[in-house]
Amino acid sequence: MLARFAAQAGEGGSAAGAAAETIVEQAMARSDATSAFMTFPRSRDGESLDQAGRRTDRLHVGTALASGMTQTSTRRDLLAAALAAPAAAIAATAATAAPAAPAATAASGATPRSGGTSLVLSPRRIERMLRSAVADGRAAGVSAVVWQGGAERYFGAFGLADVEAKRPMARNTLARIWSMTKPVASVALMRLWDAGRFRLDDPIALYLPEFKSMRVHADDGRGERPAERPILVSDVLRHTSGLTYAMEDGPADRAFRAANPLETSRDLAAFSRAVAALPLRHEPGTAWHYGTSTDIVARLVEVLGDEPFNAHVRRHILQPLGMKETDWTQPEARKDRLAATYRLPEGAPPQREPDVPFTFASGGAGLIGPIDDYLRFARMLLGEGELDGVRVLRPATVKVMLVDHLDPATSPRHFLKSPGLGFGFGGSVRIAPTTADEPASAVGEFSWGGAASTLFWVDPANRLAVVFFAQKLPFDEALHREVRRAVYG
Repeated sequence: MLARFAAQAGEGGSAAGAAAETIVEQAMARSDATSAFMTFPRSRDGESLDQAGRRTDRLHVGTALASGMTQTSTRRDLLAAALAAPAAAIAATAATAAPAAPAATAASGATPRSGGTSLVLSPRRIERMLRSAVADGRAAGVSAVVWQGGAERYFGAFGLADVEAKRPMARNTLARIWSMTKPVASVALMRLWDAGRFRLDDPIALYLPEFKSMRVHADDGRGERPAERPILVSDVLRHTSGLTYAMEDGPADRAFRAANPLETSRDLAAFSRAVAALPLRHEPGTAWHYGTSTDIVARLVEVLGDEPFNAHVRRHILQPLGMKETDWTQPEARKDRLAATYRLPEGAPPQREPDVPFTFASGGAGLIGPIDDYLRFARMLLGEGELDGVRVLRPATVKVMLVDHLDPATSPRHFLKSPGLGFGFGGSVRIAPTTADEPASAVGEFSWGGAASTLFWVDPANRLAVVFFAQKLPFDEALHREVRRAVYG
């Protein structure tokens, strides 16, 4: 395997770099880049993966809306709910949490246009929105930071990070970002692609043999059967693997709930073996379904990077980017800065959620850190893989991550319903202008959120990066709509 890596890597990963350029060129070849197609060869022989015949897979060149989250607070449920139900299904009111003294930094009035963008930010509008979210009882505490055109344009923190202790939300408050861990894990794997360690069309069983003979048990009356083709690396990066979070009630979902691998696995290796023993909920590559794919991304990082996933992320992403206080665990000295998570039932006081311990460093969730750390990650993506002179990814590789990798024919798409939304590697991408009933956004925007209502996006066209923190369950998509409206006007 090491010889294969070396052969692919060439000098400084030149093979991967050339592949990235090819994918991006294919995506941009048509005048309408948002409907361009790309091709990856795919393996179709599950029994002889390294000698498999090849066929062509069309991959279409996206900000996911929401999926409902159950009211139980097991780790599986929280991991499953990275994004919440559509706004029509969400109650907008909640009990009022007493606001603490606000913290904000902003220019007064509207921010002038920055070079290369027509977006005019209004710090006052953003601040009004954040204040009202706390005053109206829709969140105990919130914070947001906006970066545009090479400078910070707004920061504000309002309300309480800990209602019981009356501790205010602050710039250095530590928050659980849940599924905003997924883009970080995806960057970790794409770094290894940059180095030539694997191909995007490789079956994952080349590196994780437990996935060699997968079975499918779709809710189609056909029963359990062998998968028609193997899961590819690109499948786990774009959630087309067939792996599930058991958010629905098909036979594969029921099998996942019965096995409960998120609760019973002690490390990523054990988790990988456990989910590989379960049936897939659809044939690989045929549908987009949000599930545990990014934990398999993390396991691939361990195997291909030859070190534990969390150590690899610290060494190659968190430390180089200066994300000094972000990790899956926090030292005792920082515990008094950790925000509590609340449910805000209408007409009742905030209900504090108990901390749910993680049994392993997950690729799908689990990172804890301050808002400025995640802004540095977002700025790295906005900077095409580089921040403050430190390069994490090649520019072409970032472009590969931030284009839609779903064929328009891919169906069903779980909660990714809008035709204007697609999915890249680790996050969603807007591929068409928003309609009147969609949250404000810009074409080319890359975004993702976390179960406790955190959100980030990067908008290259407007040279914009936004990070929003709240610690509210269930995921509040309506709150995110307001954040977007406040930013875009």
